[in-house]
Amino acid sequence: MAKEMTKIDQAMTTLKEHGFKKTNKREKLLTFLVKKNRYVAAKEVQEYMETEFGSISFDTIYRNLHDFSEIGLLEETDLNGEMKFRFHCCQDKNHHHHHFICTVCGKTQELDLCPMDFFKEQLPGCTIEGHRFEILGRCAECQ
Repeated sequence: MAKEMTKIDQAMTTLKEHGFKKTNKREKLLTFLVKKNRYVAAKEVQEYMETEFGSISFDTIYRNLHDFSEIGLLEETDLNGEMKFRFHCCQDKNHHHHHFICTVCGKTQELDLCPMDFFKEQLPGCTIEGHRFEILGRCAECQ
């Protein structure tokens, strides 16, 4: 639990540094994502937030998720035609890795191997400015 609070404290500091107000709702939203530790749909976040705070707009939830993704607190991916979000698994900007993502439950597993060295060799003279690599499939529990 202490490690989760450290993540939340760091996230709340990042929010403040980017001009966002620290609110109980934002803290609860981030805590929910830390505890889930998988990709979740905005609708699932909204349902949780409504159990905590009563009626809350889907647009508000989605906007916050998108904004938090833009400042690096969340990762986002498109699974089965729906945007899903998760708390960024590593706040250390120097730690580079990719993910295996379960298409059923959204759980992720870190992959430390990066295939970019292979692709760099295939693109002489090009400048790669960024990349994203995800492996999609079913985890052991969802087989």
